[in-house]
Amino acid sequence: DMKQSLARMKHFGAGPKPADLPRSARRGAGLVLKIILSAAFLAAAVMTPAASAADADEYDTNRIKPWTANPRYWQYRGRPILLAGGSKDDNLFQIPDLRAHLDLLAGVGGNYIRNTMSGRNDKGFEVQAFSKRPDGLYDLNRFNPEYWQRFETLLKLTGERGIVVQIEVWDRFDHARENWAQTSPFNPKNNVNYTAAESGLKEVISTHAGQNENRLFHTVPALDNNQLVLKYQQAQVDKMLSISLQYDHVLYCMDNETSGSAEWGKYWSEYIRAQAKKRGRTVETTEMWDPWDLADAMHRHTFDHPETYSFVDISQNNHQKGQAHWDNAQKQRLRIAAKPRPLNCVKIYGADGGRFGDTRDGLERFWRNVFGGMASARFHRPDSGQGLNPAAQAHLKSLRLLTGRLDIFHSTPDADNSLLAERGPNEAYCTGIPGRQYAVYFPDGGSVRLDMTKAAGPWRLEWLDIANSRWQGARSVDGGSPVELVAPAGGHWAALLTPAAASAGN
Repeated sequence: DMKQSLARMKHFGAGPKPADLPRSARRGAGLVLKIILSAAFLAAAVMTPAASAADADEYDTNRIKPWTANPRYWQYRGRPILLAGGSKDDNLFQIPDLRAHLDLLAGVGGNYIRNTMSGRNDKGFEVQAFSKRPDGLYDLNRFNPEYWQRFETLLKLTGERGIVVQIEVWDRFDHARENWAQTSPFNPKNNVNYTAAESGLKEVISTHAGQNENRLFHTVPALDNNQLVLKYQQAQVDKMLSISLQYDHVLYCMDNETSGSAEWGKYWSEYIRAQAKKRGRTVETTEMWDPWDLADAMHRHTFDHPETYSFVDISQNNHQKGQAHWDNAQKQRLRIAAKPRPLNCVKIYGADGGRFGDTRDGLERFWRNVFGGMASARFHRPDSGQGLNPAAQAHLKSLRLLTGRLDIFHSTPDADNSLLAERGPNEAYCTGIPGRQYAVYFPDGGSVRLDMTKAAGPWRLEWLDIANSRWQGARSVDGGSPVELVAPAGGHWAALLTPAAASAGN
C-alpha cells in the first residue's frame, strides 16, 4: 500500500519502482501513472528536517561564510581562513582512493576542493545519480544509493579534515555530445520517464557544450518552464541538499563555466537558498561564467548581484597570463569595493602538456591570486592544471609557511604596483599592512625597490624559497627609505619584511 511504499522511499531516498513495461508501451500510455509516481517520488526526495533554533545558531556560527571582519575572505568555525588546494579529479567524491587523497591534501596544508556533481564515465569508476534498470535504461523516479553514499562519504571525510568543498551543481559537459548520448540519465533515449516529444529534449546534441543547445539548461520557469523535466532536476538537487545541508563546510556554485542564460543560474541559486532556509540553514552561492575576460557582460550577473550570489568565482581569469592576470583581477576587486565579497579561484589552469598555459603559468597564477587578495586558490586537475602533484604540494606547503607569519587577512594588495620601483611587467607583486608587514612575490627571481619611506626603523627581511618550502637566513634592513630587494636566485621567491622589534619579541 501507499504507506508501506512511502516508508520504503524514506529509507532508500528514492521513489517506487515503476512497472517494467516495454519501451513502446510506456511511451504511448500511463500518463496518470507517471503523475502519481512522480508526485510520490518528489515527496520522497527526503530533506533534512528543520533545525531547532539552537542547532541553527550553532550551525551559523561554525559554517563557512564571509568573514565578518573582512568579507573579502572566508571564515570557518569562527576563524578567518584562506582556502587553498589541489586535487586530481573534478568529481572527487567518485574516486576510489578518496581518503588517501584527502590525507595527502591536508598533509601539505590544503583545505579546499572542487566537486562537480558529475557522473559521466570518464575513468570507468563513476556512477550516476539515478538508478539503472536491467535493460540499461535509467529510472528518474529512483536514485542510485551508491552515488549518494559516495557523496556523503566525501562530505564526512572533508569535514573531519577541515577541508571546504565547493560544489558545482551542474556541469554542461555531462550533457553534450557523447556524454549526453551515452551516459546522461536526462537524455530521453536513456530513461523510461519521458520521450523526446514529451520532454522537448533532443536525443542528440552534437555541438560543443558551450553552445548551450541542450534545452535541459532552459527548463526553469523564466525560460522554457518545462515542468516535466524540471521536477526531476529539482528532485536531484533536493537529494543533494538532504545530505549537504547536514554539513557546515560546503559552498555552492551553480555551474561549470556556463554560457547559458542568467535566469538559469539565478533560479537554482534562489532555489537552493530557499530550501536551505526552510531547514534553518544559510548557504553561500555563486555562478561560474565561461568568458575568460572578467569584463565580459556575463560576469556582471555575479559581480553586480550580491542579492543572488554571495561570492564570486573568477576561475576563468586563470586563463590570463602574467601582468594581465593580476590587473584583471584587481579591477574586479576594486569593482566590488563598496560591497566586498570573497573572490574564489576554484580552478587555476596551467600545466606542461595542457592546453591552458604551462606549469610556470599555473604556479604564477596561484601566487598572484594569493598576493592579489583572492579568497581561494586551487590548482585545477591534470592535465589542465597541477592537481596535487609534487610541485603543487611544495607550493601549498610554502603558502602555509608564508601565511604563518604574514597576516594575509588584514593585508591589502599593491594593486597598481606603485610601491615597487624599478619593476618590469610581471616581475614582482606586493601585499601587506602599511607600517606593519610587507610581502613581495617574485615569479622568477629579479630585483625591485620597495617604497618604505613611511615605515621607519629597523626591519627584518626573510626570503622564502617557495619551490623547496624553506626559509633562508634573515637579515636586518633599514626602513624610512626605499629598500632594494634582490631575489637570491631565479624561480619563485617571496620576501617578508617585519619590524625588527616585533620579530625579536616572537
